[in-house]
Amino acid sequence: MPTIVRNGIKLVFEDRSAGKPAFVFVHGTSCNRSFFAPQAEHFARRHRVVSVDLRGHGESDKPPGPYPIAAYADDIAYIIEQVGLSKVIAVGHSMGGVIVLQLAAAHPGSVAAIVMVDPPLVFSPDRRAVMEAMVAATEAGDDAPRSQWIKNMFLPTSDRRLMEEVLAVMLSAPPDVAASAVRGVLEFDSPAAAALCTAPALHLAASPPRMPPASIRERLPNIGAGHFNQLEVPDQVNAMIEAFLRHYV
Repeated sequence: MPTIVRNGIKLVFEDRSAGKPAFVFVHGTSCNRSFFAPQAEHFARRHRVVSVDLRGHGESDKPPGPYPIAAYADDIAYIIEQVGLSKVIAVGHSMGGVIVLQLAAAHPGSVAAIVMVDPPLVFSPDRRAVMEAMVAATEAGDDAPRSQWIKNMFLPTSDRRLMEEVLAVMLSAPPDVAASAVRGVLEFDSPAAAALCTAPALHLAASPPRMPPASIRERLPNIGAGHFNQLEVPDQVNAMIEAFLRHYV
């Protein structure tokens, strides 16, 4: 597996196929590059595809924190430059969506367009309080709030096996990294980054607010997809990205 060292930190990534523009896939907190496997396989048919393990995740090094969004974006920009990708389509899920927004804001020469898959861009006071409490519990060694937080990312109709697989991967992440990464998201100023982003941008949300009203769910039991929609409904996500590229890139 290819690796690059930046500021003493080993970053692992997968590099496959050929074709421009290249795609770079950026996973979310406590995940790894496999969380974009369906998209990497699909777009590698006609494009060069790089799937990254962020610092602190997967096979990349896990240095002590903090883990600010800007550091992740700078890592991605460094990989893009070092492997000669030119301007890329940067696709990020969850925290990865925030990272590609910052990438476009801080490194416009590296980005042709960005795709943000259900990114946490803004937080209501109530949601922020819940997230901060979850982070504090994780730092104290209590994984119960983090486990419930992950389960809440799925709909009642979501595949149970997929949910358990995601839960296992995310709970295996080092607690200090998991907590620090979430703190990085909470501290990031997404509106300011959005104001600096000049690249075409696609936002793909989960079924808002991840749980349609009961009256609708009763009549359409298979409606929508949860937070991990790139894994739950990969063909839909791939088709929407393809349409975005045709119109804007």
